[in-house]
Amino acid sequence: MKKHLLGFVLFGAMALAHAGTMPPVYVSTAVADSARPAADTQRDATRKPAELVAFAGIKPGDRVADVMPGSGYFTRIFSKVVGAQGHVYAIVPESIAKARPQALDPIKAIAADAAYRNTTLEVQPYDRLGAPSSLDVVWTSQNYHDVYGAVSVFAVSGISGPDEAAKLDAAAFEALKPGGVYMVVDHAAKPGSGGQDAHTLHRIDPATVIAQVQAAGFVLEARSDLLSNPQDAHDKVIFAPEIKGRTDKFVLKFRKPG
Repeated sequence: MKKHLLGFVLFGAMALAHAGTMPPVYVSTAVADSARPAADTQRDATRKPAELVAFAGIKPGDRVADVMPGSGYFTRIFSKVVGAQGHVYAIVPESIAKARPQALDPIKAIAADAAYRNTTLEVQPYDRLGAPSSLDVVWTSQNYHDVYGAVSVFAVSGISGPDEAAKLDAAAFEALKPGGVYMVVDHAAKPGSGGQDAHTLHRIDPATVIAQVQAAGFVLEARSDLLSNPQDAHDKVIFAPEIKGRTDKFVLKFRKPG
């Protein structure tokens, strides 16, 4: 019992230590890049990109998969962090590309920009993220609940949302190098709620994510409270004006065993 308690205390201390670590220069420089759109930089105070990227351990030379990148908020930052010797794969699921082809436009623009020549757009099914054992980091932010809850364009006909999320986890495991990192950031649901709010409130219980990702073979290395908000009661849809942009979010760092 004492060993388990000690492990829990050390684990908690490790997570908090990561959360408070000063980002490396190459991370802070990437976030401070004047070429980033104002629409992105205006969200930095709540999204805390420098601290998150430092927590993930992304570094120059890494090969990173930005899964479901949206408008490319993190894609641009990853590109500058990994540099010329690294590469960023902005991965959009086939279901989204087919239902909303215009969703690809922001990433197409980034990939076509000479300033981000180390970035490519990839349209893939959930069960394929890249060549086996080729990636250093797989990252998905505020998307896991959409897949798990089969939300709108994230849904694949004939397959349940939980099954699609499991395929995503398995694909991340296969694509990562031994020792590679899988980062999941998302809106928190009430503890014990499982995935029941994923489709309606766009939230998911972190315990459900942890269990599913561990089932794919990953080890939970650390979690961070960087984006936590104790004032969020977890009872409103994330788009509600009174909570939008300030939801309680969990940050989970998984590692593929070496």
